[in-house]
Amino acid sequence: MLISWNTTKRCNLYCKHCYRESGPDEDTVKELSTEEGKKLIDEIKKAGFRILILSGGEPLLREDIYELVAKTKTAGLVPAMGSNGTLLTKEAANELKKSGLAGIAISVDSMDATYHDEFRGVEGAFDLTQAGIENALAAGLRVQINLTLTENNQDEFEKIVDHYEKKGVHAIHPFFLVPTGRALSMEEEGLRSQAYFGMIKKILEKQHSTKLELKPTCAPQFMPMAKEMGLEQRFSRGCLAGIAYCCILPKGEVNICPYLPIEVGNVREKPFDEIWRDSEIFAKLRNYKNYEGNCGKCQYINICGGCRARAYYYKGNYMAEEPWCFRR
Repeated sequence: MLISWNTTKRCNLYCKHCYRESGPDEDTVKELSTEEGKKLIDEIKKAGFRILILSGGEPLLREDIYELVAKTKTAGLVPAMGSNGTLLTKEAANELKKSGLAGIAISVDSMDATYHDEFRGVEGAFDLTQAGIENALAAGLRVQINLTLTENNQDEFEKIVDHYEKKGVHAIHPFFLVPTGRALSMEEEGLRSQAYFGMIKKILEKQHSTKLELKPTCAPQFMPMAKEMGLEQRFSRGCLAGIAYCCILPKGEVNICPYLPIEVGNVREKPFDEIWRDSEIFAKLRNYKNYEGNCGKCQYINICGGCRARAYYYKGNYMAEEPWCFRR
């Protein structure tokens, strides 16, 4: 099981698609303190999780981030990080490695610096991110590239895979846009229908010619599609939300996933392990009989589950049928 903790809402970039609507001017006063964070880490371990992803905003803006990474490690969890990479200097990368960080996911949206910078909201971000990737690799960190796919960059996918395989990264996870946060204004740019499934198929087929791990993210249909294509996957299910994954926000709110703005509880009011164990919302998601429409009837409910965030956006009900079912 894995969990994301958005350690801060503050970020040095202003990305067009940010689900957390982060930026440079965010107030961090009421965010979880170092001691609250350490207590949370212990509760995450107690709940049975294995991997903790420290993300943001931009987690490297937290002055205590190395301390939190070290605490994650000593608590018996695998510490990982999600970052835009622009602040990942040689010193920062080495300190993260020293603190026990196992791996870092860095966001790259194009090999075109102009497109990437425009998407990320800051000129020069592309060059800083590339330097950050080099620094992470040199420090001995496992590096994953997170790529947000849209109609504007989908044709770059294979080029990006080939480029970063030569660089020595370990994985590339293409993310499919979910309309939430600032991405609400980008809904029309997201892949859909034939383009959506065509892209998933392209990603799965690319796995034949690369040693990198390629995982379509926010596209749970990749699991049944891979099964029908005869491709083995190490993953257990397409959508893990509420089953083997959830997200904790900067002020302690617990959400089903980063793209689904439904609060399940708050770790300042109740220990996280109790929220994870006792929440009626999580219990509902774990019982496949509660899934509605074709999702509830599907033979692949146990390995797919449909995107609960996409169901919520398009139908106002997170248990509704996934609107982009590949069986249609």
